Amino acid sequence: MTIRLLPQTLINQIAAGEVVERPAAALKELIENAIDAGATQVDVRCSDGGKTYFSVTDNGRGMSKEELPLCLKRHATSKLPADDLSNIAFLGFRGEALPSIGSVARLTLTSRVAGADEAWSVSVSGGVEGPLKPAAHAPGTTVEVRDLFFATPARLKFLKSDATEQTALKDAVNRLAMAYPAVGFTLATETRRLLTYPPVTRVIDRLDAVIGKAFKENTLPVQATHDGMTVSGFVGLPTYSRATASDQYLFVNGRFVRDKMLSGALRAAFQGLMGHDVFPVAVLFITVPGTDVDVNVHPAKIEVRFKDAGRVRGLMIAALRNVLAEHGSKTATTIGLGLLEKAAPEHKLFPNRYTPTAHPKSHYVFTKEAQNTPLAVFENTFENQEKQTDIPFNESYSLKTDYGADPLPAPESGTAFPPLGFAKAQLHETYIIAQGQDSILIIDQHAAHERLTYEKLMSALLANGPATQLLLLPELVTLSADDTRVLERRADELKAFGLVIDLFGQNTIAVREVPALLVKADIKRLMTDLAETLRTFGDTVLLKDKIKDVCARMACHGSIRAGRTLTVPEMNALLRQMEACGTSGQCIHGRPTYIELNLNDIERLFGRQK
Repeated sequence: MTIRLLPQTLINQIAAGEVVERPAAALKELIENAIDAGATQVDVRCSDGGKTYFSVTDNGRGMSKEELPLCLKRHATSKLPADDLSNIAFLGFRGEALPSIGSVARLTLTSRVAGADEAWSVSVSGGVEGPLKPAAHAPGTTVEVRDLFFATPARLKFLKSDATEQTALKDAVNRLAMAYPAVGFTLATETRRLLTYPPVTRVIDRLDAVIGKAFKENTLPVQATHDGMTVSGFVGLPTYSRATASDQYLFVNGRFVRDKMLSGALRAAFQGLMGHDVFPVAVLFITVPGTDVDVNVHPAKIEVRFKDAGRVRGLMIAALRNVLAEHGSKTATTIGLGLLEKAAPEHKLFPNRYTPTAHPKSHYVFTKEAQNTPLAVFENTFENQEKQTDIPFNESYSLKTDYGADPLPAPESGTAFPPLGFAKAQLHETYIIAQGQDSILIIDQHAAHERLTYEKLMSALLANGPATQLLLLPELVTLSADDTRVLERRADELKAFGLVIDLFGQNTIAVREVPALLVKADIKRLMTDLAETLRTFGDTVLLKDKIKDVCARMACHGSIRAGRTLTVPEMNALLRQMEACGTSGQCIHGRPTYIELNLNDIERLFGRQK
């Protein structure tokens, strides 16, 4: 066949296939053009999910009579003044959106430059451009798109239902609204207003409007700068998680992106703080010099490539881990609210989303003994799983041992309770009930101690290895042939964790040393779980790369179990250690370690307040 040049209309339709996959994709391009034009208000209208009609009206700089027909030509743009693709400072720059949309739809463009006597309008239908006409329009631009894909019916049949496409339109507006809080946005159909976002000065106020009040109440601010790069935004508490990654919004230089490296960095920052089957909530804005990021790797500009991805990843992980370590002892407010709503589902006791009562800053001074009480206070009773009424503490801890006595003096008048209050009772040998200043707390003793044990193991390991305990008699563990081979192959790596093992017979492992923190643990169950973990990782993965997962397994077996009776001093010692641990709000599996019930909401539950 003879080589020939494709006609311009077909070229534009091919480009449209890359840029305009659905109405929401076209809408995104048009809103980005409005933002690039300096608009402070963007109004969107749509019909049938954008299939038959949508429009974007802005109050930006507008275009002159001469520029209108030029903007419909391919690769015509005002956004590369230096013709330099290595330092792009605009959302749109390819000059493909308008001609691509016009090649597969009926497009009308009306614009007026501020100070001009009149506006001008031009239309294009299926790639065929019409004449310029005078029009009436305020300063700014309106782009109307009708009958999307009428010129390419094969693509039309791939569109989803009107409701699904309308949801996609809302998502497109929401993402841009998050990134540009100073710009007002509206989205409406012929019959109702779907979204209204007035301009705001603070990002959190826009996120509050877009995502909801629960996001504002259960997220932590992130801010870190290094070597010209900045990571800012908000990240959810580990217990404020989702079943999918749908509530993760990542922006690079004001552009919403889907980037596996950034998503992986977000996940890595939460390693050890949540389970593998849930995802953190986050809205993060990464700012890097324009020369250090390539946004020209995909026609839809949804992917980016960093010049030094390792530096960006490192800054992101460090920023998130710092804020999580500082505030990780908190749990999501939605947990307690959900519990109270279940208590009286037939009543609308909580019509508004939960707003926690502002606690006065605690002036309570803990004794040195209470602040530094080690986990060893539990070891005196670890072996005994039966109910006990009085278990003496080591005298060096200076804690009262009579049942029912607080290990700390009651706060003086006018001072606040400790953050997790004072333990009052234990229910079902599993849950600790504590009284806060204006709340009631329910603590899962195993989950809380599991987190503390895990942090101790990690700290010891990072400080040149954990302290080990030589067993007087080796613990013999019989396993399957596969599990035995896995543990034997990884014996040297396990030794780095304080586990010294060797082969003892055909399918038996002899455990000779264990980490001191795990001397009372169920060794047989621990080795079985470790073998399963190592088989899951496979021989191609170094154990040191999965250090947190292995320590998590070990911590689970070295923690006090549900069914253990604790004295009040023991319970309070556990609470004080939780307060000193920056990640104690959730166990190593991501479940909350405690639930806080606001006293005002409890009083409403009993009809004491309205």
